[in-house]
Amino acid sequence: MAPAPQSGDRLITGIMLRVGAACTYAIMSALLKLASERGGVVPFEMLFYRALFGMLVVLTWVASGPGLGALTTRRPIAHILRSTLGIVSILLTFQAIIMLPLELAITIGFTAPIFATLLSAVLLGEPVGPRRWAAVAIGFAGIVVATRPGSAGLPLAGVAVAIASALGQGSVTVTLRRLGRTEHPAAIVFWFFFCSAVVGLVALPFTGHHHDWGTFAYLAAGGLCGGAMQLMMTASLRFAPVSAVAPFDYLQIVWAIALGWTLWADAPAWTTLAGAALIAGSGLYTAWREHRLSLDRTTAAPVPVE
Repeated sequence: MAPAPQSGDRLITGIMLRVGAACTYAIMSALLKLASERGGVVPFEMLFYRALFGMLVVLTWVASGPGLGALTTRRPIAHILRSTLGIVSILLTFQAIIMLPLELAITIGFTAPIFATLLSAVLLGEPVGPRRWAAVAIGFAGIVVATRPGSAGLPLAGVAVAIASALGQGSVTVTLRRLGRTEHPAAIVFWFFFCSAVVGLVALPFTGHHHDWGTFAYLAAGGLCGGAMQLMMTASLRFAPVSAVAPFDYLQIVWAIALGWTLWADAPAWTTLAGAALIAGSGLYTAWREHRLSLDRTTAAPVPVE
């Protein structure tokens, strides 16, 4: 979906929506982590309640905006594939949030663009030049710095889960590049939430627990934040191009550090901050280079692949 032509006001609106999406993602993650600590909530429960309450937000938006007709699709198999990858990835993300400090789990998650670059080269045959390979290497160096392999007190299993989650997110990015060419954003969001709710519901009798009202409130609020985040992230592209709004996704790390410090007294280690800077720099360069290449393809200007 191409965004409408930008004026200054529209660009600011798109940026503010993306900032809001970054904030609500961090809040959702913190709420789900609190639910796990308070009531022993497991990832399949998080999946179900996020989808259930998030879908309420999405359906409200669809009914008042593009209309229910936007949910129709001629590519159900593609949605199932995207949803399968997304569900596996988000389950791993939730597990990483449970096992690691919030800011570290989210920081590692931002290696997803690195894996997307690798998978695009392998699966889609997209050319990747030396500069983008250098960005990939810097991103992986950021993981090493942030996670401090061999350091005491940091669960290596949690780090492995977070990296696997980022790999899954990278896979989702590759599938969305193709799915987004023919499907309305509302359909992509809705069918992912629907499939997540079905999988979570099937797993609930085996993994679910009875929770007190406080834990349930965390789950409900986390689900609502998840739906709002998805809508703001999608809506931001109606006002501004990806290249303008994508850098603001990295505010998730800032929000996660603030929430971790406030709620758990987790002061970030300097290695986490340094690793986050390397990962963010790698991701920002990759996003900028993707934007440049898309412009060059549009104008048919021969530019060497970097």
